[in-house]
Order: sequence, then structure tokens, then C-alpha cells
Amino acid sequence: MHHPTEKDKGRGRSKSVLREYAEAIVIAVILAVFIRTFVVQAFKIPSGSMKRTLLVGDHILVNKFTYGVQIPMTDRQIFHFSDPQRGDIVVFRYPVDPGKDFIKRVIGLPGDSVRIEDKQVFVNNELLVEPYVQHTDDRILPASVSPRDNMDTLVVPENSLFVMGDNRDESYDSRFWDYVELNEIKGRAFIIYWSWNRGGSFTLDSEESVVRFDRLGKILR
Repeated sequence: MHHPTEKDKGRGRSKSVLREYAEAIVIAVILAVFIRTFVVQAFKIPSGSMKRTLLVGDHILVNKFTYGVQIPMTDRQIFHFSDPQRGDIVVFRYPVDPGKDFIKRVIGLPGDSVRIEDKQVFVNNELLVEPYVQHTDDRILPASVSPRDNMDTLVVPENSLFVMGDNRDESYDSRFWDYVELNEIKGRAFIIYWSWNRGGSFTLDSEESVVRFDRLGKILR
């Protein structure tokens, strides 16, 4: 009859520890995939279309649970909690190229009439108050040249949104490529968790610093 030696016991403990680590890693991966798919996803801002609300190099978290739960790899929603509201900052599949993600602010809801006069936005014939907007070009382009500053009245279709960037003169949005369907919305951006200024330096000046510390933890509105 063989009695386990200290060596055998040591091997058993090693296998037990390895198994615990393997199980922990598997569980962590499953949780990470679940959270990324259904709850929260991280995105990096690649362009300046949302300045100064969002800057190039900002890293944000998007709540994918806000509006509902979608079946992965499809546009079918299995649970619906709420609809996007005017002013929400949303991430969505770019209608012209669904392989890309865009981020803009919701301006027009289904059924809303939207028009633009000399850079001012009117929704349902009322001037929209937009303290978040930035203009970088003093020129006002006529509608015959571009819909950037002047756009005839349109009505947002059912199950669609009219979205615009906060950096109005440098944003490619619904003024140019139409609407975003509700089932293309991935979630609502709600916080900046990291901000990296690629052209910055190591300084205490938040504007010039390589890490924009003053933006970390900023709630998006």
C-alpha cells in the first residue's frame, strides 16, 4: 500500500493552486466579456468633432445598459429601458460605414422638426440653447453651398435621431449624412476616465500636460 509522501502532497497542492488560478482567469475573462458586451465599454476619442466637451485623446466609458440590452453582433434589442434624450452624448455605428463608431450629441428626436439658421439650431421652431457648442469659423455658409450653417427644415423619421458634434464648424454629422437609427446606438457616454495629450509635455499646466489630470473623472453632460 502506497502512502502519499510530502513530495506527492506538494504536487497535489501545486495542481490545486494552478487549478484555482485557471478558474479565476476564466471567470475574469467571462466577466470582462459580459461587461464589455452588455454593460460598459471603453472608447478613445480620435477627432475634434466634439470639442471642447471631448478632446482628442480623451478615453471615455459608454454605458451600454442605459437604453436596453442588445443581442451581440446584431441590432436586435431584447430588453428596452429608455430612449435617448435630447442632449445625450451617444456612441453609434456610423450609418455610411457601420464598421466605424462615431460619437455625437442627440439634437433631434423622432418626430422633431429641425432647422439651422446662421449657425443657430431650432427644434420644433424653438431656439435650442446649447452652452456646450463651439464655433471655430466666423464665416456663415449659405444652404446652397453647405448645410453646415443653414439647413432647411426637416422632420426626424420614426426610430431615428438627428445628431451633431459640439464643435459645429468641424463636425461631420447628420447635417451631411442623414439620421442615425435607434438600433444603431451602442450606448451613452458618461465619464472621461483618462485623457492623454499626445503633443503635450510633463508639466503642471493642465492645457499643456501630456496627461490632462483636470479631465480625469469628468462626468459628461
